[in-house]
Amino acid sequence: MLLPPLLRYQCVAHQVRCAASAEVLRICKDDQCYKSDKNEVPVQLANGSTVPLVEIPSRDEESGEYNPFEHRKLNHPTSDMDTLIHLLKGSLGSGILAMPLAFSNAGLAFGLVATFLIGAICTYCVHILVKSAHTLCIRRRVPSLGFAEVAEAAFLSGPQYLHQWSLFAKSMINLFLVIDLLGCCCVYIVFVSKNVKQVVEVYIHDDIDLRIYMAALLPFLILMNLIRNLKYLAPLSMVANILVAAGMSITFYYIFQDLPSPYSRDMIVDATKWPMFFGTAIFALEGIGVVMSLENNMKTPTHFIGCPGILNTGMSVVVFLYASVGFFGYLKYGPDTKGSISLNLENTEILAQCVKIMIAVAIFCTYSLQFYVPMEIIWKNLKHNFGFRNSLAEYALRVGLVIGTVIIAVAIPNLGGFISLVGAVCLSTLGLIFPAIIDLVTFYEDPGLGRYNWRLWKNVFLICFGLIGFITGTYVSINEIIHSDES
Repeated sequence: MLLPPLLRYQCVAHQVRCAASAEVLRICKDDQCYKSDKNEVPVQLANGSTVPLVEIPSRDEESGEYNPFEHRKLNHPTSDMDTLIHLLKGSLGSGILAMPLAFSNAGLAFGLVATFLIGAICTYCVHILVKSAHTLCIRRRVPSLGFAEVAEAAFLSGPQYLHQWSLFAKSMINLFLVIDLLGCCCVYIVFVSKNVKQVVEVYIHDDIDLRIYMAALLPFLILMNLIRNLKYLAPLSMVANILVAAGMSITFYYIFQDLPSPYSRDMIVDATKWPMFFGTAIFALEGIGVVMSLENNMKTPTHFIGCPGILNTGMSVVVFLYASVGFFGYLKYGPDTKGSISLNLENTEILAQCVKIMIAVAIFCTYSLQFYVPMEIIWKNLKHNFGFRNSLAEYALRVGLVIGTVIIAVAIPNLGGFISLVGAVCLSTLGLIFPAIIDLVTFYEDPGLGRYNWRLWKNVFLICFGLIGFITGTYVSINEIIHSDES
C-alpha cells in the first residue's frame, strides 16, 4: 500500500498486520517496516498478540544528528599522548625480540621491504576497522563498540541474508582473541624459561631440561593470575616497560659492536622460508586486539585515525623499531640467529646475563596482562552457570587456564616455530581477514561497492593475503615444530 510521509520503525516480525486497519505491512530491508504518522498503534502479530513499534533514526538522522563521540560517558578519558603510549606498549611486546629470526627467514633486503609492506597493510586494516566502527555506532545509535561487537553490528546492518550470521561473527572474533592471547601466554612461558636456563647453567654447569624450568614457573604464574582487578596489575606493566627498555638498549649496545658487512648476509632467501617470516612478523607487528579499547577510551577519538593521527604516528614508530631490530640483529648474528635476540648474547658476560634476566622478568610480568583479556571473555560467557559459587568457580578457571598454558608450552618448546604459528593462525585472521570482511559487509549497501567494485576487490585482496599467510604460515610453522631438534 502507499503511505503518506513516513516514520520508520523497527519490528520483530517479517510480516505484520496493522491492529487498526488489518492491512498487511511488510518489512523493508534492515528489518524495518513503515507506518503512517497519523496512526501510531501497536502491531498485531499472526498469533493475535501485539507489540509496540520502536522508532529508529532515519538516514538523515544517522548522518547529521547523532554523534557517538558526544554520548560517550568516560570517567577517565585518555589524552592523545596517553593513547599513543598505550598503543606503543600494546604493539611493542616480545615480538620485537623475534624480528632478527624473521629476517633470517627472508633476507636483509627482502625482510626490510616486506616488514614495511606488512606494517602498512596491518595499519590500513586497523583504519578500516575503526572507520567501520564509527559508521556502525551512528547507525545503531550507540556511543562505542568493541571488536567483536563491531562484527556483530556489521552483519546486522548488512544484507538481510547475513543477519543470521551476526552472533557467529561475534563468537568467532572472541574465539580467535582467546586463542591468540592464550597462545601469547604460552610463548611467554617458553621465552622466560629459555632466558633463565641460559643464565642458570653458567653457574651450575649442568644441562637441566627446559621443561623443568617451565614447570617451576607454574606456582608463581598461578599466584600472579589470581589477581582479578586490572588496576592492581598496572604496576607490573610499568615494571615490564622499564625492564624491556633497559634490556633493549643494552642489546643494541652488543649488536652494534663489530657489525659485519651487509653483503656477508643473504639479501633474499629461498621462498619456502617466507611463510615463517610472515608468521613471525605479523605476530610482532599486530596489535589489533587493543585498538578498539584504546579508541573507545579517548577524549578526542576523532584524532585516532586520519593524517597524521595517533594510529599512523604510533604504527610508524613501531614498524621502524621492528625493522631496525630485525635488520641489525640478523646482520650481527646471521644464520645463528635464535628465537629471541637476547638468546644470542654471550652467556658468560655479567651485562648480557642481566639483559636476559631483565627481559625474562618483564615478559613474566606481561603474562598476567595478556591473560586478563581472554579470561574476561571466557568468564563473561560462563559465570551465569555457577550461581552463588561464582568466586570459587572463577578462581578455579584461572588456575585451570594457567596450567593449560604451561602444558602447551611444555609440549611445544620451539620458540621460533611457536611464535610463527600464533601469528599465522590468529593474527592473520584478526588483523587482516576479519577487518576486511567487516568493511565489506558494513558498506556493502550504503554507500555500496563503488566504481568498478573497488571496495570488493580491495577487500578480496586483503582476505586472500590473510588466507595465504594463514595457510602457508600454519603449515610451515607446524612442520618446523615437528622436525625441530630444539629441546
